[in-house]
Amino acid sequence: MREVVVGGAQMGPIQKSDTREAVVERMIALMDRAHEAGCDLVVYPELTLTTFFPRWYMEDQREVDSWFEREMPNEATAPLFKRARDYGMAMSLGYAELTPDGHHFNTQILTDKTGAIVGKYRKVHLPGHDEFDPERSFQHLEKRYFEPGDLGFPVWRALGGIMGMCVCNDRRWPETYRVMGLQGVELVMLGYNTPSVNSQKGDEGPEKRLFHNRLVVQAGAYQNSTWVVAVAKAGVEDGHPLIGGSLIVNPDGEVVAEAKTEDDELIVHPCDLDACNFGKETIFDFARHRRIEHYGPITGQTGIVRPKE
Repeated sequence: MREVVVGGAQMGPIQKSDTREAVVERMIALMDRAHEAGCDLVVYPELTLTTFFPRWYMEDQREVDSWFEREMPNEATAPLFKRARDYGMAMSLGYAELTPDGHHFNTQILTDKTGAIVGKYRKVHLPGHDEFDPERSFQHLEKRYFEPGDLGFPVWRALGGIMGMCVCNDRRWPETYRVMGLQGVELVMLGYNTPSVNSQKGDEGPEKRLFHNRLVVQAGAYQNSTWVVAVAKAGVEDGHPLIGGSLIVNPDGEVVAEAKTEDDELIVHPCDLDACNFGKETIFDFARHRRIEHYGPITGQTGIVRPKE
């Protein structure tokens, strides 16, 4: 048995006026609870340190950049990294990254138990739009403020297993999990900030959004025989509600832990990485069963190409 006790640290709402220091205090409180529960790893959501700022239309680049982190750890997050080192606990967290050469990414990182960053992922599948859209009930401007990730879908050897990361909308795309699955991934960490209502389809509310959340996470876990830890930032941020529903899914696609609130909440489960082996050696033994000669359109085209009439 290769057991990793994982804590999913769901964050309640973060208002536009909240400081990073105040948010980090909440993150540390969740880490304290994770330590009490014996966690080896704690996973925080997408854009953990700030409100979901892509809902705001901004034209001043200085205002945009104020939501980004120029280094990690930095002064605000140093206490979090110190507490993780003191506990000997690995962690994963999401934030808006501004690189030294001026690039903007929606980023998730993984540290080892000494607090050293051992993995970095930058969100590939950016949803939304890049200009103000008056037809939407609210804006979703990730394409305006972020560039598509440039690191692909790497995995890392950590905590005795093979770990991967993705962010929010990535979870909806089967290619995300499959590229990591082809590298033998055993545990996928993903953070998300998902609005409770579809801005382009008003009758799609939280019940259906939570259904889709479970659907894609469970499918990704099962089809690649991997654990998936999906962690939300939830609740009402400056009048804009986000779903919770943080969950841990086993390699059979079963939900083994799920958040019950839209507040700061810790879900915990001991994840035996050896539980991935059966699926990887039987129905999802890729080496025996995949037929890549028929998969060309997956990497050869983006949009739909319909048959001729």
